[in-house]
Amino acid sequence: MPSALVRALSERMNLPLLDETNIDAFLAPTAEEVDHTIIFFTGDPKQRSETNDVAVVLPEILQTFQGRLRGGVVRRGHEDKLKARFHVVIMPSLVVTRRSDIMGILPKVRDWSEYMDSIGDWLEPGAEPMKTPAPQRVEITHGGVRIDA
Repeated sequence: MPSALVRALSERMNLPLLDETNIDAFLAPTAEEVDHTIIFFTGDPKQRSETNDVAVVLPEILQTFQGRLRGGVVRRGHEDKLKARFHVVIMPSLVVTRRSDIMGILPKVRDWSEYMDSIGDWLEPGAEPMKTPAPQRVEITHGGVRIDA
């Protein structure tokens, strides 16, 4: 269940609640909508105190980039189904996309200037999408013998 602040954010800002059934439609803008989105992965507000902080910042981001960015909130309970697709490891996170391309990820609370600089860069027409992170590899050494996992 989202915190009261996240719920109010979604209702007041009229942000759609996203899950695996409607995310693709959200990422495909209509003729009247802009290509770029910002998707809020909240995490459990009881376990992640920064969730409410990001919920306070998100309306300011949307206002600053008004007309250039659409917002949505991932439904609690559906985050695990979308985290891998959007390369979200830490919550809360904001994911900026251009249609289905991931432009960048901002985990946790950031300094305002970092939001402005990063998102501003990602919204530029010639901005390149984020490179897909390489799978993480772990090197284990046991008795002087290296084992790759």
